[in-house]
Amino acid sequence: MVSNRDVDNLDHLGLPAHITACLFDLDGVLTDTASVHAAAWKEAFDSFLRARATSEKAAFAPFEIASDYPQYVDGKPRLTGVRDFLESRGITLPEGEPDDPPSADTVNGLGNRKNVIVLRRIHDDGVTVYDGSRAYLHAAKRLGLRRAVVSSSANTASVLHITELEHLIEERVDGVTIVREHLKGKPAPDTFLLGAKRLSAAPEQAAVFEDAIAGVAAGHAGGFGFVVGVDRIGNGHADELRAAGADVVVTDLSQLLGSLADSELFVSEEDDLTDSVPRADESRSA
Repeated sequence: MVSNRDVDNLDHLGLPAHITACLFDLDGVLTDTASVHAAAWKEAFDSFLRARATSEKAAFAPFEIASDYPQYVDGKPRLTGVRDFLESRGITLPEGEPDDPPSADTVNGLGNRKNVIVLRRIHDDGVTVYDGSRAYLHAAKRLGLRRAVVSSSANTASVLHITELEHLIEERVDGVTIVREHLKGKPAPDTFLLGAKRLSAAPEQAAVFEDAIAGVAAGHAGGFGFVVGVDRIGNGHADELRAAGADVVVTDLSQLLGSLADSELFVSEEDDLTDSVPRADESRSA
């Protein structure tokens, strides 16, 4: 359901006329990897929490995807998500080292445990691209809008390759970039600001597309020209996205295409696969 603005009255692709660049979150906006990440977080945290409860002879309280995931980890850099969730449970762990084994009870160890799980799930189950999002990317490319993916995930490059979205994306700012460039993660606007800079767009010329509260807050804090909230989960999430600063909330990007949604001109898969390759960060994992 479209909210806050009448999309039909906006100019191109549901965006104001002054927008020249689009900054897309990956998980939950372009691909259905948000559910993969949520399941991976639950598996990682539950194994830790269950072992801790056993050792302390306490009740086991599992990680709740419906409440803990959006509040503490969704859209944030991996280690920030670990710290924020553990803090919500009154748990403090040593930071450890980036190369800690997944079995280590450290912040880095839990983060690495989650990453091993998410990579396994992506390998075993694959990744689904939302049809409306693929159509929107094609439409944006055909109309000359600049396009970048801005994600906290260190696995962004791999997912773009697996899903064959690489040729539709010009630039990539991800978890690898955050570490390399020493950026603050969402809800700070740093990653989106870098994405806009790489597309040679001022923040007010760029639209942010986000499903996470932290991501929408980052778009709002960065003074971007338009912030699109994507509500895939319901249960009041749309209201939370609006409260965080979304200018419009949709359940699928196809709603922004309006009458163009059924046009073959904007959903064709015939685009040249050799152009618009994302910036190649050297490492593709974290």
